[in-house]
Amino acid sequence: MLDRIALILLIIGGLNWGSIGIFQFDIVAWICGGQTGIISRIIYTLVALSAIWCISLLFRDRIDIEERQQLTT
Repeated sequence: MLDRIALILLIIGGLNWGSIGIFQFDIVAWICGGQTGIISRIIYTLVALSAIWCISLLFRDRIDIEERQQLTT
């Protein structure tokens, strides 16, 4: 479950970075009242923590992940 939440946050962050790179438009800042707004900073921090969490996905054994998913369903 935590893996999915982290991936969703990374997708949001990736789309935001894409909009910054292509259109020079920060969607998170626009929605949350600027880059220095507290809500924007929380979202940026959550995306960064998600990225750190997802680094562990690179080092996990695929079999362990599938077994854990079968146990939770």
